Formats: sequence, structure tokens, C-alpha cells
Amino acid sequence: MHIDIGHWQVRSLRPNDAYSLARYANNRNVSRNLRDAFPYPYTTLDAQEWLARALERWPESNWAIASPDLLIGGIGLTFGSDVHRRSAEIGYWLGEPLWGRGIATAAVIAVTEYAFAQHDLVRLHAGVFEWNPASARVLEKAGYVFEGRLRKSVTKDGETIDQLLYARIRE
Repeated sequence: MHIDIGHWQVRSLRPNDAYSLARYANNRNVSRNLRDAFPYPYTTLDAQEWLARALERWPESNWAIASPDLLIGGIGLTFGSDVHRRSAEIGYWLGEPLWGRGIATAAVIAVTEYAFAQHDLVRLHAGVFEWNPASARVLEKAGYVFEGRLRKSVTKDGETIDQLLYARIRE
């Protein structure tokens, strides 16, 4: 997959993305806003192992947010199953030096449109940790609607916090 988003792109992952993945992912301010499965510190070995698993998945569900040469972040879908088979969770992260430039918003819009066009989905949703208002703004600018606050539903770094639930529906 390859979608241009201005100077940036959302594209399929490549095995040689490991170095830049580790470079941008090895940041406490990034990992603090993601699930514990996203380790900190984030080593090149972590990147190589994750890429090996991600590249085996079909359908493709994880992509690089990238410059023409370099992975600068990631975006992906986790497809629901059983009664949730027409829903998916969208998740994303961006290297801290690139924050505040509209890149994450453009990537979320692109992957949302792609997901609705390529899969039999009617709902995409995302959870945002309460201490991350910038991520909530990304979703709102991408057309996601705030659906509710899941009180004390996340424990991260020893702190139990609220999670904000956003969704976008394909009409």
C-alpha cells in the first residue's frame, strides 16, 4: 500500500525500516501514550522482531508513516472478530520531532478512507489516554467523534487513568 499525504506518505512496511523505527520509537514521550506492548527503551532488535511479525500478517494492517526515505511513525488497524467483525481499532504514533505538523492527522484520514474502501468495515475507533489531548485533536480533525470516557480503564506507568473513546462511522 502507498498513499501520498503531502510531502509524507503512508506505505507498506519494509524490513529495512528497523533502524529508523528504533530511532523514532525509542522515546519515552512516544511510548508513554501507547500500550505496554510498545516497549521502552525500543531497540533495533525490538524493531526487527516487530517488523518480522507485522510483515507476515494478512491482510496487511500495519503501515509506516514515512518521508520518501525514512519511517517516522506508524499506523495500523486491529480488526474485530465475531460480532465485532465490521469494526476495527485504529492506532498511530509519530516520532516526537515531527509532532504538530499535521502529519498524524493526514495519516489517520488516509488510513480511515483506505480502511472503509478496502474492507467491509462500518466503524473505526480509537482510545486516547486522558493525558494526551493532542491525539484527541488528531482524531477530531480526522472526523472522529468523541463517544465517551472510560473511567479508570487504563493503567500506564503505575497510574490508573481514563481513556477517551473516539469513533468514525461509515454511513
